[in-house]
Amino acid sequence: MALCYTACLETLRILSRDPGEVEVMTTREVLKVMQRHAGLDSGVEESRDHSPSLKPDNKNVVVEALKCLCNLIYNSSAARRTCSYNGCIESIVRRLKTYRDPDLAHEVKFFDMRMLFLLTALVADIRSKIRHDLHGLTYLMETLDLIIKTSVNHEQQKGSLDTDIPLADNEVDLACEILKVLFNLTVHVDKTNLEEEEEAHFMRMVSILHDLLVCKTESSDKREELVSNTVNLLTTMPPTCYEELMTPITEGTLEVHAKKENEYEGQNMEAINALLEFLELRLDRAEEQQLQNLKDQLTPIFNCLWESSRNNRVIRKFLRSKVLPPLTDVTRRPEEGTHIRNKLCRLMTSPVMDIKEMVADFLFVLCKENVIRLVKYTGYGNAAGLLASRGLMHGGQGNVGKYSSESEESDTEEYSKAREHINLVTGHIDPVRPDPLAGMSEEQKEYEAVKLVEQLDRLTRDGIVQPMKVGSDGRPVPVEHILQLQEEITAENESEENGC
Repeated sequence: MALCYTACLETLRILSRDPGEVEVMTTREVLKVMQRHAGLDSGVEESRDHSPSLKPDNKNVVVEALKCLCNLIYNSSAARRTCSYNGCIESIVRRLKTYRDPDLAHEVKFFDMRMLFLLTALVADIRSKIRHDLHGLTYLMETLDLIIKTSVNHEQQKGSLDTDIPLADNEVDLACEILKVLFNLTVHVDKTNLEEEEEAHFMRMVSILHDLLVCKTESSDKREELVSNTVNLLTTMPPTCYEELMTPITEGTLEVHAKKENEYEGQNMEAINALLEFLELRLDRAEEQQLQNLKDQLTPIFNCLWESSRNNRVIRKFLRSKVLPPLTDVTRRPEEGTHIRNKLCRLMTSPVMDIKEMVADFLFVLCKENVIRLVKYTGYGNAAGLLASRGLMHGGQGNVGKYSSESEESDTEEYSKAREHINLVTGHIDPVRPDPLAGMSEEQKEYEAVKLVEQLDRLTRDGIVQPMKVGSDGRPVPVEHILQLQEEITAENESEENGC
């Protein structure tokens, strides 16, 4: 009989992929039958023992029924409404409690979470119910914790002493589905007015995300997928919870818990380093043009690192030591090279406005929103966009109230010697070039200068370029004629002379 049910459900699953043909399958009667075969029937008998009926011999039936329901929920608003209030959600949450059972098939768990993800993504009304009435956050976090611990315990039972046990691919798939459900449940929560219990939930959640970030996986692709979903969820966490991404190192445990490069101010920064490695991976993909949507791929990780740096001193100092180490080679432009600083500086002039702003904001926070420090590492030309938008083209600082007053400057001997020769606009020492005016008479120089002014004026009148000057508010303002720039320079020189 199970083979017959499976064959019928496989056929329905194929038909349910067509949005134009799903209406006949979204009646209450049909959905009730599929719900029962999926083990999500919320009848009286089931409520009595708190677990949906699911036997090992009908696993294929349950999986196919869940696949059908997932397709119908995705393609039909009627199916979404029905499955939101017919007991499916309650049954999935109840079945979450049985995930410790080794006889419960992985495919059932996976499609349970896929179905819950689709419902929470497409039906916003049920999110609060799952969070509060069904205590969904607690059960989902326990399941993530179970995935991590089960992998370690399984290897220990086999006699392995390795602490870096990789998660199997199917465990990563399940964890990613749970992370996506948690994202849907937390993305619209007001993080500024959390109750004590809610804040405790978020702190524990970030602690579990820390464990996922330091987990190993069997394949690099699954590792990237796991970190990507972890980063997405981190962006919904309250800023105060980012401290859970660090763990204290006690004396005598350094070799066990952290490599030396992950130790910083008595904290294990392995999870933060994992985020930084993920950022660099995405940056490399962007430069190789392997990312289909640059903004969507980079926004979550930049938001995560920006928020954590802005709200946690230790994280910011650690990231700065990695991203903006003390300068030694100033013969190359900041955007030239393979270091992460060079890659970020290249993106500061990206044609994608959101990307260039995110990169600049991140580096500005690492510099404690100090203009001089930012220009030192990026060059004034690369930083001009951010400075113009913030009204800081005359220099100064942004919002410094969040940062400690202690100095973090540590110029190298090489930088100190070269400081006076650095071109602040380009951020490096200009190579020696022949003087283009050498051998010209004063009349020839004047002729070339007038010719240049005329060409610039023509470009301005044709609307090709718009000359600007820095206004009193530190932002660029347009000039009507190119000669106004000369008047501005003359006025500044006279002001400096009078000041002397």
